[in-house]
Amino acid sequence: MRKTLLVVAVAVLGATAVVPSAAATPNEPTWGPCPAGAFPTPDLECTTLKVPLDYRDPDGRKIDVAVSRLPSKNPEKRRGVLLTNPGGPGGEGLNYPQLLKLVKLPQSVLDEYDIIGFDPRGVGHSTPVTCDLTPAQMAVGNLPYAKGPADVVKQAALAKTEAEQCANAETGSMLPYVTTANTARDMDRIRQALGESTVSYLGASYGTYLGAVYTTMFPERSGRFVLDSNLGPGGYDIDAMRGFGRGMEDRFPDFAKFAAAHPEYGLGSTPARVTAKFHELAARLDRNPVEGLTGSHFRGLTFEGLYVTDLTSLAEDWQALDQGRAPKAPELPAESSVENLFAARFTVLCGDTAWPRSVASYQLDVAVDRIRYPLLGAASANIAACAFWPSAPVEPKVRITDRGPANVLMVQNERDPGTPLVNARKLRAAFGERARMVTIDQGGHGAYLFTPNQCGNTAVTEFLVTGSRPAHDLSCAAEVH
Repeated sequence: MRKTLLVVAVAVLGATAVVPSAAATPNEPTWGPCPAGAFPTPDLECTTLKVPLDYRDPDGRKIDVAVSRLPSKNPEKRRGVLLTNPGGPGGEGLNYPQLLKLVKLPQSVLDEYDIIGFDPRGVGHSTPVTCDLTPAQMAVGNLPYAKGPADVVKQAALAKTEAEQCANAETGSMLPYVTTANTARDMDRIRQALGESTVSYLGASYGTYLGAVYTTMFPERSGRFVLDSNLGPGGYDIDAMRGFGRGMEDRFPDFAKFAAAHPEYGLGSTPARVTAKFHELAARLDRNPVEGLTGSHFRGLTFEGLYVTDLTSLAEDWQALDQGRAPKAPELPAESSVENLFAARFTVLCGDTAWPRSVASYQLDVAVDRIRYPLLGAASANIAACAFWPSAPVEPKVRITDRGPANVLMVQNERDPGTPLVNARKLRAAFGERARMVTIDQGGHGAYLFTPNQCGNTAVTEFLVTGSRPAHDLSCAAEVH
């Protein structure tokens, strides 16, 4: 799924286990039609659970968590439930089981599990948060590409305003509690409500960190865990945010080679010339925006386009901009959904871990990453709302370790722009013998099902269905289709 760098405008994570009170009794789920706006399907059914806003006060204020289920239709083979998360933070997950079915989740997996989706706390049909962001604020898109220290100061003023709006909004009291660790605790409440002793899990992108946190906090309740397109063990912290610059450098050569092999786009006859065209277009759009699209927007648009396997649309977007036309606008969800996505992202990232507060530290990071990662580094290192967040994290980060069952399978593209391989390897090292990693010689964000590599897809499916993992970390060669 395509994501914009601007929507990724913040970072941070954490939390240690505060186990819910044993006296807390979860709701018995009553399944029914899914809410308006959810993906229409005769198979998907929904319910809502009440969970504590603050697990340190389990009898205090409750919030809603919306849950969906795609039931197994083969009771003889059904072994349990497979919780899922498509990424984010801020992304809705209620429809994800149906999306997985549409992208051909194997029938063997559909037989083995009830596929469970949910909108995490603060998101969508769960009790949502807001920052009262304006269309102008959301239109910024990706973090602006800072050309120098003054641009960081300018962005700091915008980021401070966003943080203040989040704090002063109607849902400001929720901010300290919309965190990854609390979402993991919500997942365990879902497990209890479903009457299961353990849960298996399939999570992508940010969902890999959420899964890593859950299986660290609740190792004895964790079944088979698949983590696809992996963040490092610190989740969306400042290193992950700056990692977007590294990820784009890893992935961009694939596009340069593709564009050079397709002269009909007129973007350059060699990869080097396509790279030169990137810098030329960015500079030209900064001088003369096309329908409001600046060089910063172009960098973000390119980063987003590198997420998918098929690079045709990105080449068409470049061609349009090179000819002075705006690219075809993507279909966007309702403005309220976009605002909630931004607000929930800020809330999780800024609530998980403390970010640097010094504007000067971001100015230094921008200067370093502009040189180290010239395609995007001065954007992904720029300052955002977390630098001005009104409250400190209520608990420390969950430390991902090798303590627990050997039940984790990581799957990772070598050239992933959003979650680069270098950070996935750090998570693999943190898990030790708990994990095996399948690394695939391909680019793009999302490995299992969303790309056609049979080696990688087979390894994940076999693990979910049989529990069998590769004896050692596995490398899958590129496949031509």
